[in-house]
Amino acid sequence: MTKLPDDIDPVLLEIIERTNGGELSVKMGVEFLELSATSSVARMPVEGNTQVLGLLHGGAHVVLAESLGSISSAIHAGPGRYAVGIEINATHSRSITSGWVTGTCTAISLGRNLATHEIVMTDDEGRRLSTVRMTNFLRDR
Repeated sequence: MTKLPDDIDPVLLEIIERTNGGELSVKMGVEFLELSATSSVARMPVEGNTQVLGLLHGGAHVVLAESLGSISSAIHAGPGRYAVGIEINATHSRSITSGWVTGTCTAISLGRNLATHEIVMTDDEGRRLSTVRMTNFLRDR
């Protein structure tokens, strides 16, 4: 069960519950553990998300990070607003071939029009695998 803030926009909550975080997240096996504007956590299996050499695909890191950053920004945006990604970058520092990757998303800046988050991916032993920074533009519906 995903931990969510009590004051989450009901429309956003319905979308998250109906889509399980989006089709790509579902295909990649992402499990959302905690979601809020300031701190979110999800995990994803390495199995099924590797590149030709058997390492977790770098793009898989970014999918996990963007899923967390986008939902966190949408929660911050609030009712009647939504988040659109405008910038993302990733630095991969360690590879992984099995187990689970956990993404921890922390707000860097939460403004009226922009939300920036840092998402750190770690392995089952807590070692940093990659660091992603994402900025979302917050718009009115």
